[in-house]
Amino acid sequence: MTTHQAPVNGARPWALLAELTHACPLHCPYCSNPLELARRSTELSTGQWTDVLRQAAALGVVHTHLSGGEPLLRPDLERIVAAAEAAGIYTQLVTSGTGLDEARLGALCAAGLRSVQLSVQHADAKANDRIAGRPSSFAAKERAAALVRRAGLPLGLNVVLHRDNLDAVDDLIELGEAWGVDRIELANTQFYGWGLLNRAALLPTRDQLARARETVERRRERLAGRIDLVWVVPDYFDGVAKPCMGGWGAVSLTVAPDGTVLPCPAAASLPDLDAPNVRDRPLDWIWEHSPAFNRFRGTGWMSGPCGGCPRREEDFGGCRCQAYALTGDAARTDPACALSPDHHLIRSLTDTGPVQEPPPYVYRRPGAVPEPGHGGSPEPAGR
Repeated sequence: MTTHQAPVNGARPWALLAELTHACPLHCPYCSNPLELARRSTELSTGQWTDVLRQAAALGVVHTHLSGGEPLLRPDLERIVAAAEAAGIYTQLVTSGTGLDEARLGALCAAGLRSVQLSVQHADAKANDRIAGRPSSFAAKERAAALVRRAGLPLGLNVVLHRDNLDAVDDLIELGEAWGVDRIELANTQFYGWGLLNRAALLPTRDQLARARETVERRRERLAGRIDLVWVVPDYFDGVAKPCMGGWGAVSLTVAPDGTVLPCPAAASLPDLDAPNVRDRPLDWIWEHSPAFNRFRGTGWMSGPCGGCPRREEDFGGCRCQAYALTGDAARTDPACALSPDHHLIRSLTDTGPVQEPPPYVYRRPGAVPEPGHGGSPEPAGR
């Protein structure tokens, strides 16, 4: 039975994740995109994205991450940026840096781009390229960082942490300093999408996490006032559930490449969500009335340990997508929580530690990313 609860006190979203495409030149094994990717032929048009941004602004959105996939693969990216600027929405480009040159960045700046978030997989070029599944990707990132700094835009460095790069946290922070970034986000892998598929290869040890955490605290003191250093805690190791996107349908929404609107980026994995689409319904109706956004909103849907938990207004039961991935039921308490009856599912992984010889990554098949304007989508290896 689905519980419907309108936004508390008429709350409006302030953030929009605009996933412009699922196509990407990289093949990162921890990617949170769904295994079934939206085809290029189903992507929203320029005009449709313009309308989405106009509606989002009217709904209360003031900040958008222009993401993917790789948003630079959209030939109309400048027009989308201009549409956001015209709607009064602050734009941040979330990119691998691949394909960014001086002319393209200049055009994006002219359209109103406000900031850039650049991903990097490792501080060592060879390790970076291996994890990304793309030769010379590190060199492209280094060039992109220099271009953004010369353009005077705020620059953030985003690193997804896992077994393969946690021991390089010190070097990654030094890399951010060398590239002149304003912010470094060290985000421990969340295991859904491609990350769940590659969990055996990505899961770190407790010792790795402890060392990395100590490094971050030490570096944070030294960088205070110069670089904002963010550590996103891991889901599996602390026994504490994290609030999902500030609460399901509480502060943000995601629009997928094909126009599907989701309360969080990973919610496409929930098989019976019946997520609405901007092609069929306006954003205000989706936010206020759609069953998908009301399903886990607030606390009325909770049962089990969540129902009487004093933290239920803080963690909102944890991640619905993680609950589904591990138990097959999105309404259960997130197994990351030590109070969950399913916590043993995580403890069985973290207490025994990762396998000594991790399996190779499952990458999206190299060469499967179509060029802009063509149909098709990347596929996982072996399909």
